[in-house]
Amino acid sequence: MKITGLNQVPEEAVSHNPAIKKRVLLRSHDLPHLTNFSQARFAPGQIANGHSHSDMAEVFFVESGQGTITVDGQPYLLTPGTCIAVEPGEHHEVANTGTEDLVLTYFGLRV
Repeated sequence: MKITGLNQVPEEAVSHNPAIKKRVLLRSHDLPHLTNFSQARFAPGQIANGHSHSDMAEVFFVESGQGTITVDGQPYLLTPGTCIAVEPGEHHEVANTGTEDLVLTYFGLRV
């Protein structure tokens, strides 16, 4: 068992845009197949540049704010309560299109 509080872990940069900050609650060595379990905050206008993962699926849950996730060229609205699963190989980009922080809780699974 492992218990981690969001306020107990330091902020660190998101790899796809170092200006976006995240807090990592679980890392790849904590559970089988998990790459991370994190919460990221996107300031208005911030974008995690488009990318894909050949060996990982990702799940994003919108805690607050508004934005878009573009998957394989198709934009989808992100609003509180929305959950998006991105399959391995799908090209995706997340953008805060709102006026307040976009807060996403997300995890990755190795496939």
